[in-house]
Amino acid sequence: MSAPLFSSAKPYVRWWWFSGPLDLAVIHAQLEWVKANHFGGVEIAWMYPLDNGPLGAPWLSSAWADSALAAAEYAVALGLGCDFTLGSAWPFGGFDVPPEDASQTYAGPSAQRLEKSWSTPLGVDGGPILNHLDRAALLRYGRRFGTALGLPGRAAALNSPGLFCDSWEVTPEGLWTAGFGTAFQERFGYDIRSFMPVLDAHPDERYDYRRLLASYALAEFYAPYTELCHELGGYARVQCHGAPADILAAYALADVPETEAVLFDPDFATFAASAAALAGKSVVAAEAFTCLYGWEPCPGPGPYHQQERLADLKLVADGLMANGVNQIVWHGMPYNPPGSGNRFYATVHVGSDSPLAPRIAAFNAYMESVCMALRNGRPYTDVAVFLPLEDTWMEGELPSKLQKPSSKYVYELQETKLPPFLKGYRPLWVSAAFIQDADYARDRLHCGSAQFRWLYVGVTWLDLETVASLLRIGRQGLPICMVQPPQEPGRVKHAAYGPMVDELMTLPNVTGDWRRCAVHPPLVTGEDLPDFWCTVQDDVHTLFFSHPLAQTIRYPMRHGHALSDLTVERKIRVAFGSQVFDVDLVFAPQQSILLRASPVGIQRLALDWDDGNVT
Repeated sequence: MSAPLFSSAKPYVRWWWFSGPLDLAVIHAQLEWVKANHFGGVEIAWMYPLDNGPLGAPWLSSAWADSALAAAEYAVALGLGCDFTLGSAWPFGGFDVPPEDASQTYAGPSAQRLEKSWSTPLGVDGGPILNHLDRAALLRYGRRFGTALGLPGRAAALNSPGLFCDSWEVTPEGLWTAGFGTAFQERFGYDIRSFMPVLDAHPDERYDYRRLLASYALAEFYAPYTELCHELGGYARVQCHGAPADILAAYALADVPETEAVLFDPDFATFAASAAALAGKSVVAAEAFTCLYGWEPCPGPGPYHQQERLADLKLVADGLMANGVNQIVWHGMPYNPPGSGNRFYATVHVGSDSPLAPRIAAFNAYMESVCMALRNGRPYTDVAVFLPLEDTWMEGELPSKLQKPSSKYVYELQETKLPPFLKGYRPLWVSAAFIQDADYARDRLHCGSAQFRWLYVGVTWLDLETVASLLRIGRQGLPICMVQPPQEPGRVKHAAYGPMVDELMTLPNVTGDWRRCAVHPPLVTGEDLPDFWCTVQDDVHTLFFSHPLAQTIRYPMRHGHALSDLTVERKIRVAFGSQVFDVDLVFAPQQSILLRASPVGIQRLALDWDDGNVT
């Protein structure tokens, strides 16, 4: 892959292009405003016509492509990046999807249709959803898009654009594809079709179905998506949340894994950041500020639209960066001719007419400075935490009080959190996909591109293959905290499972008490630690601590949540190698802290933010 992945850390902004006439002068003016306000680039997203106006140029036509290419070429001339959403609206689909490439259920074609797309006025059914379990269908879909834009031939002149894939958002109930039933029979030894109408009444069989579905999602969608982006001369920027898959393995396949907030809590970013560390990816992006104060269906507007508090945005950004994000993508900026008042239905509104406009450049410079600091070196971590995928696949829906517009099922992981008592060790998630190839040598677990001192496994269910992997690295001497003996999920139980678990649990380096594994002090100790991220380069540690209020962000965010006149203090100890430093973290209102730790001491770095009076 030759694409330049975000040569700077300046924030990008999603640029909503509504179906209808497009004026090149407006496109140029908006790009000039983006450049002047310290953005690094844009991502063009094609959407529905506003106010039931006329449709724009036919989807994938030369007239449609001309506007997109003119925008991208002008962006390059201004020194901006220009990414493209690969498709219109979300998920992938549309009228150009033929029946043989459309999403399937075990009972036949899926009834789900693409909404709010370039080709359909609001309230009109769109085309079918693409079959996300068929790589051939994905490649045909993506190549039609690439051909329309003249990719890969034009990619180099466009600085190898990012091709963006939004979150999964494919109706999950009963997903199927040609050959799925046969593959299931071969893998599990029984026919799943008779269980499909009543799958939720059979957790073991549902687990087997989800396990195979997860394999299909990786092999038939996420892996070929990145291959497709490279074929078209660009790179893959991908949101994997919502997918019925190992989210770490899915994110690791993307060139740039991307999370989202606050339809997702800021600490959800640890999934994308962990995958990036495991796969050796340097950039972790976030679709930021989406639906801060709640979500209203299209045409909206959402709560407090155009009344967003910059302090709230900053708190969200700080929470994301303290959980591993180092590239912000604003959501978003509408195509907006002068005087038109165009709005996207979900917050936050970006543009010259935004109430935030006078402070956006300074805010962007602040986020760039933190993100760039956090790209130096590799992420620091001591402990790997095993992702409880099997546990979530054995569960059904979330309790109704925990469901959100962005989550319905336990397997979507929105309520899955890293153990808070491990925070000072800056833990990262790992999953079976990485453990199966891991080795313990020279007092470190070598897992992909990451290294850990020990492994924490606090799950109820583990499959046979994962137990075998844990037993192998346990025999090598890896300290493992097994909170409890696991159980085997799925319909078919194996005679070897129990003896393997027994051997694993009796290894001298395996314990149920995590404190016996943590023989080295944590990087950071202290009461009520704020969220933080740390990167290491040579003997220099860069630590970013978000304001403690960032830990309290939950959807929907309270309007003015970040506003407080109180100064907050935390006493911490930073230890690395033989060096130990006591530090007083003093958080002024709405402020976060960036430190550089080296053998000579701790230095507080100035953040590129001009004052504490953020409103």
